[in-house]
Amino acid sequence: MSRLRRLLVPVAVAGVAAGAVAVPASAAPAPSCDTTSTQYSYVVLYQPGEKQRSVDAELTAKCGKRIAYYPEIGVAVASSRNADFADRIGVKRAYSGGKDVAAKAAARAGLRSAVGMLEQTESVATGSDLSTQQWDMRAIHAPEANKINPGSRSVTVGVLDSGIDAKHPALANAVDAKSSTGCVTGAPDASAWAPTNSDHGTHVAGTIAGKDASRGFTGIAPGVRLASVKVVNDDGYIFPEAAVCGFVWAAQHGFQVTNNSYYIDPGMFYCRNEAGDAAAYEAVRRAVTYSTQRGTLNVAAAGNSGFDVTKQTVDPNRPHKIDSSCGILPKAIDGVVTVSAVGYAGTKAYYSNYGSVTVTAPGGDSGQVPPSGQGAGCPLSTIFNGAYGTKCGTSMASPHAAGVAALLASTHRNAPPRALAALLTAEADPVACDVSACEGPKQNNSYYGRGLVNALDAVH
Repeated sequence: MSRLRRLLVPVAVAGVAAGAVAVPASAAPAPSCDTTSTQYSYVVLYQPGEKQRSVDAELTAKCGKRIAYYPEIGVAVASSRNADFADRIGVKRAYSGGKDVAAKAAARAGLRSAVGMLEQTESVATGSDLSTQQWDMRAIHAPEANKINPGSRSVTVGVLDSGIDAKHPALANAVDAKSSTGCVTGAPDASAWAPTNSDHGTHVAGTIAGKDASRGFTGIAPGVRLASVKVVNDDGYIFPEAAVCGFVWAAQHGFQVTNNSYYIDPGMFYCRNEAGDAAAYEAVRRAVTYSTQRGTLNVAAAGNSGFDVTKQTVDPNRPHKIDSSCGILPKAIDGVVTVSAVGYAGTKAYYSNYGSVTVTAPGGDSGQVPPSGQGAGCPLSTIFNGAYGTKCGTSMASPHAAGVAALLASTHRNAPPRALAALLTAEADPVACDVSACEGPKQNNSYYGRGLVNALDAVH
């Protein structure tokens, strides 16, 4: 911990600029621009620090319009109706997830519905004391931790998700509206952070910091603040521009932790050496790196495809091969804590990705069911209409780790992200491999990483 001050220094500034491209000295006016075709949004790379007027001039000349510009990382969000907009800018400088989805809608929709079924509400809780059904909290010693330190109000956890229902009785005192924003368009909108058609973010939020004494429900760190950063659109997609906006917002609003229970659409994997993908990968990498440098620890779900990400050779969402230059975003970015899921029995959930894991946490498994009266196989948390329900997924595991990280941030004030990550892993309870597919020692293996997160150790 003596190195905390040194670690606070943003020594990786050069890394943010990697892959940057300078704006052309002069951009010739486009011969004509399409005014009738479908409009798509793009992330566009520039040299960090490039002047906004130069950005606007190039975008206009190439039939685009600025939606947002983040000079700190040299990333613009632009819109255009021209089908060749990325070609005009340069295919390694511009990418549109929305356009990619439109081109491959049928294949992507089938996979998204399958993943969505995994995380749908499985059952709605009844009873006056919901704590008896929170086996996931007991597994990581959260009830004991709450008695010592429920978390500090000076710590904010950004929930980059589908929005948080701040009217829920367990969340009303936790959500900080002033720190919340909508990022779906790629530009922050303080009026657009509430959920519309998905309670995914609300469920995640309850796990991190929910508190409802009347129903006996308590999350991991009920004393911290939550910020709703809406990055999921109404079709269930999280495009690169939304994630960039979310990470920059987190950095500039002093969030100590963010939870990211998603992967960036439409490709499950993005490849740094592939046209189009390269721009998306770099834009997200810069935003994540910037947030880390500004003091934010980013926690992300490992994914629900049930494969070893280090050995996958084909993207399940898009017909292209993947190699070592490819990764699932945002978890592939350096410094992001990746979380796999375990069920009630403490073994890897059948759906959980593995192979590149930092820690593990309860995400639930329909095949690992607790005894009668102790809840369902999926973790219980907050859902719409003031109710409580269960969901399974690495999306549910990740907020358990984020909640423990929030307790660490409350206990170790001013600790930089890498120090918090080091504490999170050092205080996790090692879990040994239990099947041949799991590789590595008990202290660090492909299924469980450094082990099961421990809330009680975080507050000591």
